[in-house]
Amino acid sequence: MPPYKTAFRPSTSKLYVWSNWSRDSGQGRLAVDQAISRVSLVVRDYDEAIAFFTEKLKFRLVEDRYVPAQGKRWVVLSPRWSGATTVVLARASNDAQRRAIGNQTGGRVGFFLSTDDFWRDYNAMTACGIEFTREPTTEEYGTVAVFKDLYGNLWDLMGPSG
Repeated sequence: MPPYKTAFRPSTSKLYVWSNWSRDSGQGRLAVDQAISRVSLVVRDYDEAIAFFTEKLKFRLVEDRYVPAQGKRWVVLSPRWSGATTVVLARASNDAQRRAIGNQTGGRVGFFLSTDDFWRDYNAMTACGIEFTREPTTEEYGTVAVFKDLYGNLWDLMGPSG
């Protein structure tokens, strides 16, 4: 067990670290002004990926603009009600990137979608044709199932137990 524990507070966008070596002389708590703000997902086509994420997963399209200097679009999506971490769609522009589409993490789950109501989202996703490769199970950390995105990347859908 590491000598620390962490908690992220989306409302403040701060990661809190508790440890026995913290500089805080009080409770051993140190607020860290760092967070992962974006992850990129290599896609074949911007528009088909936008349609999948906004229509099937109900993500919000945060930004979609052309960047002339780079000859590409800047496309940012976010799960509804989330502002802490966003997904940047990156259209593959060479053979190596095209080979990574759908296999960015070598067949492992690489993305984790948390929800406040697992069964609501699981049932909605199933109804719109999302393929689950691992049925829901209850683990010590909550209820989880694995699904594929439109390219085959694996995602965990995670929610509280119950």
